[in-house]
Amino acid sequence: MKPAEKLNTCALIGILDDGWDGLSAAARRRLARADLIFGAGRTLELIREHVPASTTLKDMKGALTQTPAWIEAAMGAGQRVAMIATGDPLCHGIAGFLAGKLGAGKIEILPAPTTLQLAFARFRKPWQDVKIVSCHSADAGEWAVGATPDHGLYQAMRAIARHPQVALFTGPDNNPARLARALLTAGYGDGVRLSVASRLLLPDEALFPDLTPAAAATMEFPDPNVVLIERAPDARQPAFGLEDLEYIQRTPEKGLITKQEARAVSLAKLRLAANAVVWDIGAGAGSVGLEAARLAPLGHVWAIEKNAGDAANARANAARFRITNYTLVEGKAPAHLDTWPDPDAVFIGGSGGELDELIRLILGRLKPQGRLVMNFVTIENLATAIAALAAAGATWDVVQLQASRSQPILDMHRLAAQNPVWIVTTHLESS
Repeated sequence: MKPAEKLNTCALIGILDDGWDGLSAAARRRLARADLIFGAGRTLELIREHVPASTTLKDMKGALTQTPAWIEAAMGAGQRVAMIATGDPLCHGIAGFLAGKLGAGKIEILPAPTTLQLAFARFRKPWQDVKIVSCHSADAGEWAVGATPDHGLYQAMRAIARHPQVALFTGPDNNPARLARALLTAGYGDGVRLSVASRLLLPDEALFPDLTPAAAATMEFPDPNVVLIERAPDARQPAFGLEDLEYIQRTPEKGLITKQEARAVSLAKLRLAANAVVWDIGAGAGSVGLEAARLAPLGHVWAIEKNAGDAANARANAARFRITNYTLVEGKAPAHLDTWPDPDAVFIGGSGGELDELIRLILGRLKPQGRLVMNFVTIENLATAIAALAAAGATWDVVQLQASRSQPILDMHRLAAQNPVWIVTTHLESS
């Protein structure tokens, strides 16, 4: 009679390319006693000659969603079941999926080191502070400026923007060279280094330490591989509150951006969560949208600007500050808004004469507790906005902001008044 405690759990065993030799004694015992072993074809071949001929080896390729039911059926029939997976199944592996389907109590995990751990050991680098990301996903093509969250490299690029050390599980399509090209597109230069570990534990293992993005962009790396990306921490920059002159602006009409004082109040009124989806309508030079992207590092900003010169400046500012969670389209709202996800927050800095329609559209798209913040410098647009909000039954408040900045006069200073700005805020209650 098989021990009862082994009949109602599936042994989920990590394995690397050194195969049977790299397994612990406990893992070997579980595999040697198993009646049924699940795994990918490649990993099953690593153990085939070491388990009894009577053991059934089942390739899960193309049948992942069916596998939990097969495991339950086998355990219900009194079979000992095991599954083998690469490295540590709890690190971007199958363990979370399996526990969610079977229940955590139905699996027993015997991990191997991850390939990332081996890579750090090979490169002799500590890894306790590293951000781990996987881009082992479907081919999404090369990275482009303004790429949205559905791109296969998006999570990797966001992690690189936020962390000075990132370790990546790569894939055949999203490979180290593509990552290097993405870094170049995003404005990273020689201050970044890539270290690539290929075919770890295999006879033709190869290491490529401390490559510049330009060098790695044209290289071919043997599969499978993992990548460590390191960069110097950013110079101390505020999440928001940049000086107006730090932004590239339209010339000779400098100053056609949301000024720092109005920008700060408007961003506060937006109440951005870290994962906020933000719309910036009438982006101008991008000052509000780009600072919103920094305040929502796990979110994304969609922006639209009708003036070609301003749109070019907004793109240049995004590149200058290496902001990759920002997509700008050139056009006049409400065009394109139907292709954007529903927002948590919307900023209107310019409406192109479609203000009433825009407000109605936005109030219909805002998520629960979403916020709409608008800036106006003319009484007519303020009146239009308040009338539209009232017609929609929305609650609102207005802040009139009048700021003055010091200017030198001889050996003294005077205060020069800026144009007053009305900041209108409305928000939706929870549904």
